[in-house]
Amino acid sequence: MSKIDNHNSLLSVPTESLAIPQLTCKNSLLLSLVIPTYKERENIQNIIKILTQLLDESIPGEYELIVVDDDSPDGTWKIAQSLMPQYPQLQVIRRQWERGLSSAVIRGWQVARGDILGVIDGDLQHPPHIMLQMLGAMEKDADLVVASRHVDGGGVSSWSFMRRFLSRGAQLLGLMILPGVLGRVSDPMSGYFMVRRSCVAGVNLNPVGYKILLEVIGRGNVEKIAEVGYVFCERKQGASKVTWRQYVDYIHHLVRLRLSTVRLEKFGQSMGFPIGRFVRFGVVGLSGVFVDMAVLYLLSDPTTMALPLTRSKIIAGEVAIFNNFLWNDIWTFADVSAQQQEWGQRLKRFVKFNLICLAGLVLNVLVLNLVFNFILPNRYIANLIAIAVATIWNFWINLKLSWRVTQVK
Repeated sequence: MSKIDNHNSLLSVPTESLAIPQLTCKNSLLLSLVIPTYKERENIQNIIKILTQLLDESIPGEYELIVVDDDSPDGTWKIAQSLMPQYPQLQVIRRQWERGLSSAVIRGWQVARGDILGVIDGDLQHPPHIMLQMLGAMEKDADLVVASRHVDGGGVSSWSFMRRFLSRGAQLLGLMILPGVLGRVSDPMSGYFMVRRSCVAGVNLNPVGYKILLEVIGRGNVEKIAEVGYVFCERKQGASKVTWRQYVDYIHHLVRLRLSTVRLEKFGQSMGFPIGRFVRFGVVGLSGVFVDMAVLYLLSDPTTMALPLTRSKIIAGEVAIFNNFLWNDIWTFADVSAQQQEWGQRLKRFVKFNLICLAGLVLNVLVLNLVFNFILPNRYIANLIAIAVATIWNFWINLKLSWRVTQVK
C-alpha cells in the first residue's frame, strides 16, 4: 500500500506488480472511485464537484475519489491537488514514470480502501448520475456492474459513421478472438464500471492500452454481472484521446489475453443462452436455406440459366439474407423491433444485419468452393455444408451486435 507524502499531500505511486491487495485496513470504505486523467484541467473540477454532490447524498462518508494523473503538461494533477481541502474524500496520484489508462486505474485501486472498486472517465463523457444505478445493482449482489451503451437506456449522442464502424468492428473482432470474455457483456469496450474487490484481489493483472474491463472479466473471479444503460456524451471541454495506436493496443491485448486465459470454458458455461430466440433464428434460417437453394438452382443449374456457380451463389445468398431479415425483424427479435418501428431505424437494422450476413456470405462462398472443388463434387451437398458454417457465424454475431439501435437524441 502507498502512503501519503505529507509535503505535498499527494499519494505516492505504488511500485509493486499490478495486483490488487486484499483489504486489511480498519478504516475501509464502501466505494473507491478512480478517475484516470491526462490533460483534463478543463473538466477535473466539474467532475469532482458533481461526483461529490451525488455521493454525499447517497453514501456520505463511505466513499473516496482517487484522481490518477499521468503527469499532464496542463497541470491537471495540480488543479486536483488544490481541490483536496475543499473535498476531504479526494486523493491524488501524480504518475511521472508510467503511462496508460489501464495501469492508472490499477494503481488507483492499489491504494484504495473500498470494498467496491470503480472507474469513470474524467472528461464527463460518462454521465455521473448513472453511478447511483450502478451502486444499486451492486447492492443486489452483483460482482460486476457495467455501464453499457447497448442495453435499454443506452446509446451514443452524435458519433460519426466511421467511429460507429470502428467501435463495432473492434467489438466484432473481440468476439471472434475472446468469445468467452467479450460475450458476457453487451459493451465490453466500456470504461465505466464497478467490481467487488474480492473478485480481483490477488490477481496479477496485465493490461495493454486502455480497456481495463477485458482484464477484469478475463482474469478476475467474476460470476454475477449486471448492466446499466447510459448515453455516451460528447466532450464539452478538451480533446479526445482516441488514436489509432489505441486500436493497435486493443488487438494486442485481445491476443495476449486469449493466449494466457485458461478459464474460457467456465465463462462460456456461465453466459446463459437464449434458447427460444435461437430456435426462432434457426427456423428463419431454414426458410432461407430453401430460398437460397431455389435461387441457386434457377441461376446455376445446367438445365436452367447455367450461370457461373460463384455468381449464382452470391445472388442466391443476398435474396436469402433479405428473406431472413424480414422474418427475424417481425418474429425472432420482435420485442426489439416493436420499440423501434421508424423506417430509419428499420433500415439501420437491415444494414447491420446485411453487413454481418455478407461477411457470412463471403465465408459461405469460400467454403462452398473449397468443398465442391477439393472434397465433394456435389454442388448441393457442398452448399449445405457452407450454409451450416455461415449459420453459426450469423447467429453468434447477430446475437451480440444486431437489433441494437444506439443513436439517441
